[in-house]
Amino acid sequence: MKILFVLEYFYPHLGGVETLFKNLTDELIAQNQEIGVITRLHKKDLPKKEIGQHQKIFRYNFPNRYFFTFLAIFPILAKIRKYDLVHTTSYNAALPAFLAAKLTGKPVIITFHEYWGDLWFKLPFMGKASKYLHYLFEKMLAKLPFDAFVAVSESTAENLRKAGVPAEKVKVIYNGIDYEAMDKMKQSLPKSDIFTIAYFGRLGISKGLDLLLETIKILKAKGVDFQLKLMIPQQPKDIFDHIQNFLNQFGLRQNVRFLHYLSYPELVKELQAVHGVVIPSYSEGFCFAAAECIALGVPIISSDQTALREVVSGKFIKMKEFSSGALTNAILKAKNEDWETAPIKKFELSETIKNYMALYKIICFY
Repeated sequence: MKILFVLEYFYPHLGGVETLFKNLTDELIAQNQEIGVITRLHKKDLPKKEIGQHQKIFRYNFPNRYFFTFLAIFPILAKIRKYDLVHTTSYNAALPAFLAAKLTGKPVIITFHEYWGDLWFKLPFMGKASKYLHYLFEKMLAKLPFDAFVAVSESTAENLRKAGVPAEKVKVIYNGIDYEAMDKMKQSLPKSDIFTIAYFGRLGISKGLDLLLETIKILKAKGVDFQLKLMIPQQPKDIFDHIQNFLNQFGLRQNVRFLHYLSYPELVKELQAVHGVVIPSYSEGFCFAAAECIALGVPIISSDQTALREVVSGKFIKMKEFSSGALTNAILKAKNEDWETAPIKKFELSETIKNYMALYKIICFY
C-alpha cells in the first residue's frame, strides 16, 4: 500500500497526535509500506523535504494551521495520485485532505481525536465568535462522507455517532503505548520533601488550566505547602501570558516551577520525581498523558471526564465533580496518600498498528 498522511503537525512537533502518527508511520515503513506526509513547516530549521527508502515528508511554510486548511489542497493535489489512500486527522488538515481525495477518486479516512460539540461554548481562552466558528467547522467535518472515521476511544465514537456520523463508518482504535520502551525508562527516583504535583502537555483550551490555576490559589490560601511543576510550551502566547499574569497577581510564583521543551527522557525523569500528575481536562479524546503516567507508575489526579473514564487505572484520585473545589479536595487527598487503585489497563501499540493495517486493507481493497 501507498499511504499519504495529511497532518497539520508531524514529528518533531510533540503532542499526543504527533506521537500516534510517528509510531504508526514508523511501523508502516518497517513493514515496507510506502508513506508520504504532507504537513506544516512549524520550525524554520527543519528540512522542507525528507526522502527515505519508504517515506517522503513534505513540509510547507504556511503561516499557521488555518492557512494550512485553505491552501494545503494544492500540494496535496500535486502528490496524491501516487498514493492508494489518504489518512488525515481532525481538525485543520481534514478539509483539504477530504477535498483532494474526492477530486481524485482516492479513499480517505480521518482519525478524530475528540469531538466537542456544545462543549466549545464552555471552554476558556477563546472569544464567542471564535467558539461558534470552530463549533460549526467541527460539525461540518462530521457531515463529510469520509470512507471511515477512526475514534480513539469509545467516548469519542459515541460523540461522533451523536453528531450524525453513520455508526457503520465509526471504528474505535485506541492510541497505543510502547510499554517495552516505557519500562526501559522507569527509575525509582526520590521524591521531594515538599508535596509536588505536575501538569504536562500543550496549552490547549480544553485542558482545564483555568481550573488548575484557581485550585492552586485556593491551596495557597489554605496554607498548603506544595510545589507545582508546569512542563509546558510557551505557545500559544495568550494562554502562556495568562498563566504568568495569574501567578504574579496572586503571589503564586514561589509555588510554581516552569520547565519548557524537555526531551522525552527528561520529561519522563521529571514525572517520576513527583507525587502525582494532575489531568484537570474538560474533555479528553484518549489522553496519552494519562496512559504514559500509568505505564510509568506515576499516580494521577483526574477530572474523570469523557475518555479519562476509559483510560485511567493503576493509582489515581478522581474528582467528584468538575470544579476548583473538587480539584482542591482531590489534591489534598493525594497529599495525604489517600489514593484509589484499580487493575492497570494497557493500550498496546502493536494492537493499534494491527487495527489500522486491517482498516487500510478494507478501505483499499473492498
